[in-house]
Amino acid sequence: MIQNLAARQTGFTSNTFLVTGERTVLVDVGNEFDIVDEATDYVDDVDAIVLTHTHPDHIGNLDSVVNAFDIDVWGYDTSQPGVDHELEDGGTVTLGNETYDILHTPGHKNDHVCLYGHSGDVLFAGDLVFANGGFGRTDLDEGNRRQLIESINRVADTVDETLEALHVGHGQSVTANPYHDIELALQAAKMSA
Repeated sequence: MIQNLAARQTGFTSNTFLVTGERTVLVDVGNEFDIVDEATDYVDDVDAIVLTHTHPDHIGNLDSVVNAFDIDVWGYDTSQPGVDHELEDGGTVTLGNETYDILHTPGHKNDHVCLYGHSGDVLFAGDLVFANGGFGRTDLDEGNRRQLIESINRVADTVDETLEALHVGHGQSVTANPYHDIELALQAAKMSA
């Protein structure tokens, strides 16, 4: 099961996905809300945190989650505060009951990754792409439009039309033809470059 724990939040936060199963994992931890209370509505324990990237709105609750569950944090860049273990480009990570491919996707931030399920039906896209062809900002520190376009293109080449769910860093997840939203994001990013 994949549950967005930030779905009811109104403050400045990212989406926070609780993936339950053999390995219960939080994908990003959000900011400015009691994520521990939200998580314990569904589970008694969490096994790990996996970060799509380390912008403050995605990691603001990191200390409270680590302290509550005494867990390790996985991210692309272990030099970032709070990141214990490396998510290596081309490697894999287990979320719930499924293995996900790790795709390094810079452009929004240098340590950004997307996670693509081996069964081919789920993509955690962080802030790379959003519903309706939205794409990540490149005007922040480490932002780079050329890299962002390359990263979206990499994701578009990796996933295909059988993708069933696109879980994004902000806004609603896409479950109706999500591959189309990725294609739209690639077109929009190229047009505004």
